[in-house]
Amino acid sequence: MLPKSLIYKLIRKKDIKVNKKRCDGATYLEEGDIITIFINDLLLSENQDSFKNKNFLFLKAPSELNIIYEDSNLILIFKPVGLTVHCDDNHTEDTLINRVKHYLYEKGDYNPDNEQSFSPALCNRLDRNTSGIVIAAKNASALREINRLIRENKIKKNYLCITTTLPPKKSDIIHAYHKKSDKDNKVIISDCKADGFQEIVTGYKVLAQNTDKLALVKISLITGRTHQIRAHMAYIKSPLLGDNKYGNYKINQKYHCKSQQLCAYKIKFETGHDSVLSYLNQKCFYSDIPDFVSKYFPDLKLKQE
Repeated sequence: MLPKSLIYKLIRKKDIKVNKKRCDGATYLEEGDIITIFINDLLLSENQDSFKNKNFLFLKAPSELNIIYEDSNLILIFKPVGLTVHCDDNHTEDTLINRVKHYLYEKGDYNPDNEQSFSPALCNRLDRNTSGIVIAAKNASALREINRLIRENKIKKNYLCITTTLPPKKSDIIHAYHKKSDKDNKVIISDCKADGFQEIVTGYKVLAQNTDKLALVKISLITGRTHQIRAHMAYIKSPLLGDNKYGNYKINQKYHCKSQQLCAYKIKFETGHDSVLSYLNQKCFYSDIPDFVSKYFPDLKLKQE
């Protein structure tokens, strides 16, 4: 198949003819028309190389991954702070999805030259400066099933974070309404439902508090909206340490903390027995305990639970 750019170039050069006559982009084809294309080997080679290079840009990203679990359907990867999941406005080539593609390409599990090849896809997102577990689907059926499970809240996600103040209660499930503002890439939280607002539900449990009044909090993400944990915790006056978008800039400066102390450390699958991923039913997967726990709570022995 010729790229569109090459077809337009051939039309401009009068190298495409219809019924032995020159044509342009406005020419309508009718049944029985004979199309003749004149293309030299050099031009075809250049465009094939360009097309191939476009499809293989993921090779510019590293292939190393911190893999927590992998099978024939999916991979669970630990994403570090500072790595974007997809290409951003800066056209970053080193993204998590490109690392996944490079890794699978080296394994022989993915080849974009094969038209039938499924392009690996991430099923959940994390902010650039949030670390934690991300799910990547290796085939279309797994992608559809994981997306369904996420919609039905059957993939449970738990986070650890540091808040700059003690939350109002030892543990709670908090409800509010959420609206994203594209103007400044922030979200608005409200107690009242209004036009454009969607309900959010966040569970939390305080695990520890240190002498500086910082709190280690476990978060259960019941709904999954943009910046939900960061914005919702800030809304109840317990912003995350290091979060300059929703948190306390002066406290972040005090601790020389430039990224939110937040990690998606646990995922549990509740697939049921009829799922193509039924073998994962009730299974839990954990990342390592994030470094910020030992940094701010050096004497705390935290178990994976």
